[in-house]
Amino acid sequence: MTQAFVIGLALLIGIVAGLRAMTAPAVVAWGAHLGWLDTSDRWSHWVGSWITVAVLTVFLVVELVTDQLPKTPSRTTPPQFVTRMVTGAFAGAVIGSAWHHTFIAIGGGIIGAVLGTLGGHAARRRLVAANGGRDLPIALLEDAIAVLGGFGIVALASTLPPFTG
Repeated sequence: MTQAFVIGLALLIGIVAGLRAMTAPAVVAWGAHLGWLDTSDRWSHWVGSWITVAVLTVFLVVELVTDQLPKTPSRTTPPQFVTRMVTGAFAGAVIGSAWHHTFIAIGGGIIGAVLGTLGGHAARRRLVAANGGRDLPIALLEDAIAVLGGFGIVALASTLPPFTG
């Protein structure tokens, strides 16, 4: 049961990476830092360090700002798409590491990132069209969904029983 739940969480955090590439790594770093994800004595222990949290939070804020710029490339261009897959895989792996399901959680994170990238792109295009072509309110809504959803996923992960080996 725990393995399926961890895969589901990895899939969800991957979707967040598909919406905003740096949100997923930042929220799992915060989750590790706050003790919501038990990364102690695991390869991912460094993710919860204050410096990692600070750097990833800065990257997140920069992404949230640059996403609003008109010249920002589409998330579906190959470099943007691959970045989302990599950050989804990383965030999934960190979540999975708390229960020693790192490798399967990488797969969940990648699949979620693909779903989040394509689904987020399609949803944003439709919502902007329905909103008279105004992108900013939809972009800000997507930012809020990604950040709050990411923290919600990590908080949900904290409710799983710890790995007892």
